Amino acid sequence: MSLNLNTLEAVAQAMTQPGKGILAADESTGTIGKRFDQINTECTFEIRNAYRDLLFNTDGMENYISGVIMYDETLHQSSLSESVPYPEFLAEKGVIPGIKVDMGVQNLPGSESEKITHGLDGLDDRLKEYRKLGARFAKWRAVINITDNNPSGYCIGTNAHTLARYASLCQSNDIVPIVEPEILMDGTHDIDDSFVVTEEVLHTVFFELYSQGVEYEQMVLKPNMVLSGYNASDRAGVDEVADATLQCFFRTVPAAVPGIAFLSGGQSDEDATAHLNQMNRVLGENKPWNLSFSYGRALQQPALKAWQGQIENVSAAQEAFLKRAKLNSLASKGEYSKDME
Repeated sequence: MSLNLNTLEAVAQAMTQPGKGILAADESTGTIGKRFDQINTECTFEIRNAYRDLLFNTDGMENYISGVIMYDETLHQSSLSESVPYPEFLAEKGVIPGIKVDMGVQNLPGSESEKITHGLDGLDDRLKEYRKLGARFAKWRAVINITDNNPSGYCIGTNAHTLARYASLCQSNDIVPIVEPEILMDGTHDIDDSFVVTEEVLHTVFFELYSQGVEYEQMVLKPNMVLSGYNASDRAGVDEVADATLQCFFRTVPAAVPGIAFLSGGQSDEDATAHLNQMNRVLGENKPWNLSFSYGRALQQPALKAWQGQIENVSAAQEAFLKRAKLNSLASKGEYSKDME
């Protein structure tokens, strides 16, 4: 392993270092199948491996990508060119291997509209296996939705408690936890509603993390930005989103957390980059935490579109992926402008 990351603090800091972000390549078989459907490509074990290989083999991606979140299947696969297991292959490039460990969402008991993430059963044993395979960090996603009646305090509290339990198990197994409480931006709510819910969720999450002995210095937060609902009649612009998100996070996120790696949450490629850039421009050098990215679709969509499942399009797809990675790298330093698109 070329990475010299001997402590969880060092891993967490490297994951969110200025100028780099995390590639979320942890789509389940069902989710990646839907992405492949969009480009009329069959979703087989071999084709999924070929697609991930395309991304991980992109020359220069390590200049902009600090880590990769993988799905269980991918963690056990190998590079096509060298037959090297992906955790080892990525580490040799200086990219930190990570793993998604939650088992998806199901209905919250007693509710037909709210969700709870499951997967704590057997997690300790799975983390031990993943660490032996080379994973240095993990990810767990909680899902909160905004409606006229939701989220309930019950939903927020239960998901926060589960996130903290997962994070504690990670740290006890020498794995950095990515804590991902995602407030979905589907709906007609305005940015003020998004602010209120995001603030309550983050306060609750950090209370639970503290209560369960999670070391803030050894974790990474992966939150949503404070946005208007995607179907809102009057959607907030880039400056308003940046200001609201920063205000919310100054109120809720301890400075001991080394970095915040935002999720894209269904934003367009350009919007996800522009919002991140504006936050870093506003903060300048006055940063209690590094503001970075952990994007899936917002990094991969141009590559998928260029690839179309055809081997002759691999170079074009890699070029498209590298461009988005570079633009988001610039945004993580506040150096992006729209004319770079």
